[in-house]
Amino acid sequence: MTPLQALHKYFGYSEFRHEQETIIGRVLNGHDVMALMPTGGGKSLCYQLPAVLLPGLTIVISPLIALMKDQVDSLNLNGIPAAFLNSSQTPDEQRNITDRLKSNQIKLLYLAPERLFGTENKLIDFLKSLPVSLFAIDEAHCISHWGHDFRPEYLMLAHLKDHFKNIPVIALTATADKLTQKDILEKLNLRQPSVFISSFNRENITYRVTPKNKSFNQLLNFLDGRRDDSGIIYCLSRKSTEALAADLKDEGYSAEAYHAGLDHATKARNQEAFLRDEVKIMVATIAFGMGINKSNVRYVVHMDMPKNIEGYYQETGRAGRDGLPSDAMLYYSPGDVIKLKNFVTLDNNEEQSQILFDKLNDMAAYCELHTCRRKYLLNYFDEQATDNCGSCDICLSEFKKFDGTLIAQKALSAVARLNQRFGLGYVVDFLRGSKSEKIRDEHKQLKTYGVGADISKAQWQRYLRELNAHGYLQITDDAYPIVKLTDKSEAVLKGQQKVELTEAQIIEEKTEEALPFEASLFDQLKVVRLNFATMENLPAYVILSDATLLEMATYLPQSMDELRHISGFGDVKLARYGREFLEVIKPYCAANGLTSKVKPKAAKQRQSKPRSEKVSNTQKESLNLFKAGKSIQQIAAERSLSPMTVEGHLTLFVQTGELEVTEFVDQGKIPAIQDAIESYGPERLAPLKEVLGDNYSYTEIKAVVSWLKREAEA
Repeated sequence: MTPLQALHKYFGYSEFRHEQETIIGRVLNGHDVMALMPTGGGKSLCYQLPAVLLPGLTIVISPLIALMKDQVDSLNLNGIPAAFLNSSQTPDEQRNITDRLKSNQIKLLYLAPERLFGTENKLIDFLKSLPVSLFAIDEAHCISHWGHDFRPEYLMLAHLKDHFKNIPVIALTATADKLTQKDILEKLNLRQPSVFISSFNRENITYRVTPKNKSFNQLLNFLDGRRDDSGIIYCLSRKSTEALAADLKDEGYSAEAYHAGLDHATKARNQEAFLRDEVKIMVATIAFGMGINKSNVRYVVHMDMPKNIEGYYQETGRAGRDGLPSDAMLYYSPGDVIKLKNFVTLDNNEEQSQILFDKLNDMAAYCELHTCRRKYLLNYFDEQATDNCGSCDICLSEFKKFDGTLIAQKALSAVARLNQRFGLGYVVDFLRGSKSEKIRDEHKQLKTYGVGADISKAQWQRYLRELNAHGYLQITDDAYPIVKLTDKSEAVLKGQQKVELTEAQIIEEKTEEALPFEASLFDQLKVVRLNFATMENLPAYVILSDATLLEMATYLPQSMDELRHISGFGDVKLARYGREFLEVIKPYCAANGLTSKVKPKAAKQRQSKPRSEKVSNTQKESLNLFKAGKSIQQIAAERSLSPMTVEGHLTLFVQTGELEVTEFVDQGKIPAIQDAIESYGPERLAPLKEVLGDNYSYTEIKAVVSWLKREAEA
């Protein structure tokens, strides 16, 4: 059986994602592998599918019991015999599993690292007696001191190669910077490993950051209209998770709390209720979520700023694992940075404290952005990205500017009069003429005191952060950040430099191309799925994902053969559930005069046509100016954008046909760029640029990518 045949037989998918196929090929050939793939990008398949094809046992090292149970249930449901050994089981249950292992009845065994090498058991000797074919180490960043989630017990895995010299190892993680990657490879002693780094882009997630202003009311506005959706809300402290869950219940929401301080029974009960959709909202600390594979989480909210980009990326990645549109919302206050500095300072370890401190500052910079958030995230993980993603709050917004020179002069003058010795909060209170006792008496005598009383506290905070972002002010990264002047401040104070500030941010709501699915049928299919889930005592998404139900409600299969074309129906699930779903779909179609659309779907799968890019108002404005005869440099200057941003706007219109590719690239260069794209794919620009060399620009490459998309759609 080939990997592709196994993919369809056991998992019900017709094609691999990211670099899964290449990774699986290397594992099957006995090579050590390290794979970085985005959260929800299909890491598990990279060892689960080889486990089916290899002759012996695959041992999976995983940090959490919840993850083990979830994956074992899913594997068994797909017809792949799997089990776990951990402290939640009785001695009889564990004996039963060891007996099944001895008789080669299990293909995948999940273990915690301390279970493998712990001093109280001799499991390692028992495993040596079994035909082990592969070790998979999930959440491999846990082995690194420099990672965001170091777990000392993972260090035991450094001895794995001592006991199983010739057994291949695959290490998997969704979040590891270069330092952590190097640490993983060294600590695991991998032999000439193949390293795969897939795109970190989660296209279906829309990223938003909103300044905190009565955050509970902001949250209620966000949740309005999402009552039927599953979501995770992260809080900084244990106390705040319980308080917020209680407040949400008072507002009629189905919510529970989860944090490390709860007793085991309460944590298990709340988590199980969330997985089974009996509870819609889990309010949690970061103790919740690693390895939770619930595919229909539609949103992740952070009520406080996370400690680092890696954690934020991983936590937001728990939304939309089924590929359907999902949201990531973060409520931010500069005060979060001060609170978190205590969390990242380690006693007697200045070097690691500094690394964690730098990561905190990177996270704060993300929250303060005035440019594309997706680009910042992807660049953080060393991946190139366009300047406008079309699906974060910045790229979905039109920013109305005004002459803010006078406001800037007031702010800079206040900082100067305060001798550059105070934080942002004090400067704002000073500008507004606060009567608070914390404002020193001598400062109340200064003529700048109270000159900004007509501007709200929230607006002043926003203006100061914007002045900081544009380099007119500097906010230090000390334990208690101080607002200081910069080299650019003097020209503003003297009236020699005009300053533009943002008056308003007008958010354009993202409009998704809605699939023409039958909503009533979709609801009926959910009932069928829930009945199976209840009968088999499993979460509903383990039976089939929302994405699979949506496909059925869109393409309306009428037979078992047609149902095979629906993603998620492997052989076992088809035989187990197929007829019951058809018994709902066929009468619905008959009653509504509908017929199957599966054949067009199958043709579409083979053709794999790309979707047209969506165009925003800001991109259209760049196009109109370009058509009016203005150069890219002129447009950039007029719109206060970088030339690269304008180029990004304009190359999108090559795909729509409104601009010709030759506006951006000479005809003679196109064949070489086209050849590189066809060889390496259009997803990531950096490898294409590296192959083509310095004579080809990113703009030229982007223009040809857009042109090829247009040709494919023709």
